[in-house]
Amino acid sequence: MTRTPIWKSITTQLEADMSAGHYGTGDKLPTEAELSSRFGVNRHTVRRALADMAERGIVRSRRGAGVFVEAPPTDYPIGRRVRFHQNIAATGRLPSRKTLRIENRGCDPVEAQALDIPVGDPVLIYEGLTLAGPAPIGLFISVYPLARLPKMAEALEQTTSVTEAFRLNGLQDYTRRDTRMSAELANPTQALHLRLREGDPVLKTVGINVDPNGHPLEFGTVWFAADRVTLTVAHD
Repeated sequence: MTRTPIWKSITTQLEADMSAGHYGTGDKLPTEAELSSRFGVNRHTVRRALADMAERGIVRSRRGAGVFVEAPPTDYPIGRRVRFHQNIAATGRLPSRKTLRIENRGCDPVEAQALDIPVGDPVLIYEGLTLAGPAPIGLFISVYPLARLPKMAEALEQTTSVTEAFRLNGLQDYTRRDTRMSAELANPTQALHLRLREGDPVLKTVGINVDPNGHPLEFGTVWFAADRVTLTVAHD
């Protein structure tokens, strides 16, 4: 069995401390000497752990001042009304999306079943990154049935908000019908986009959003960086 490197164990524990609220945004971490004493390692090992966290945007080193927390994991509620922009804004961070791909094609059998449409029906594929401030927290792929949302491509060129894009298609409300959550290990592409190491944990959600009549509007998959997001189930 492969042993976990000591420096990686240190990052895991420090990130757990941040998740528990022991260190908040802007707080200074203990010095290298203090961390070396706490974990029973030399300073080189501590520096390796802190460098990894800095590379992933979790902490930032200020010359002569120390190492400071950039941002703790983002609480992200999953309920009947999942709204990305609202969820991130509620944490005091700036929500944004970066588009990686928008394309039309025929749906495959899995997408057809999820959206309750015939195999091969036209769908819009929307792939991108969700960000909280400057940090990417999720890689998403959403599939929309064009028969129900014929102007979705044009709407997403005007706005990165899916809620607003739905409104531009004449839909004023929608809800989450179901969500499945699982844990996976980041593949090379996910690691690149999310600024992770290959093999780091990611939280995968697969959800279906529906209109007020229960017709599926969106079949979405999101891979969240596990060290930057805390998924909470909201009973609404």
